[in-house]
Amino acid sequence: MTFALDHLVLAARTLEDGVAWCETTLGLRPEAGGQHLLMGTHNRVFGIGSANFPRSYFEIITIDPSLHAPKQARWFGLDDTALQRALADGPQLVAWVARCDDIAATHAAMRAAGIDCGTVEPAERATPRGLLRWRISLRADGRRLLGGAAPALIEWGDVHPTDSMPPSGVDLKAMRLGGWPEALVPILPAPIEPDASAAAPPISIVLSSPRGLVTLRSHPTED
Repeated sequence: MTFALDHLVLAARTLEDGVAWCETTLGLRPEAGGQHLLMGTHNRVFGIGSANFPRSYFEIITIDPSLHAPKQARWFGLDDTALQRALADGPQLVAWVARCDDIAATHAAMRAAGIDCGTVEPAERATPRGLLRWRISLRADGRRLLGGAAPALIEWGDVHPTDSMPPSGVDLKAMRLGGWPEALVPILPAPIEPDASAAAPPISIVLSSPRGLVTLRSHPTED
């Protein structure tokens, strides 16, 4: 089983909040992403690829009030009441998504290790550059496991979002995961480091940006 960082997820109360945060914190305006009809959300995106984290990007995601609510909880805990209250104070890093060559095999291995990623479902979104299709693991309850350190799994179709993303001036320098089980450390790609300290946040990243080095940390969730 192998996987790699595909993208990081920042939740915001509205896309306007997310864009304003991005301009203030990182010094860039993220490009239009699209709508997720399956989950009732929409996003903005920009590339953060680097030598250690190739083909990776950053997603700012929010509930889209123009879309119908999904039949199940939205991904990345967006329906969680406590998270929505917290987003009133500003956007938050909430999740990461792991890119798989074989999502079924990776999904099975994660489940065998005690991490239930839910079911694997097809999804798509229209973008200014064409339609993107992928398969992704979704939990019906929308929960983020391991306090938020466990990733959603994704397997892309023929096109990856970064194939057409212009340079953003932002790249990912480092990523650490708190609460990652020691038994699963061998499956982590080398650039992602486990952090066994008691106070470690579920996800911690360092970005190089037009505003300089920026550190972002997620807040724990209840499994």
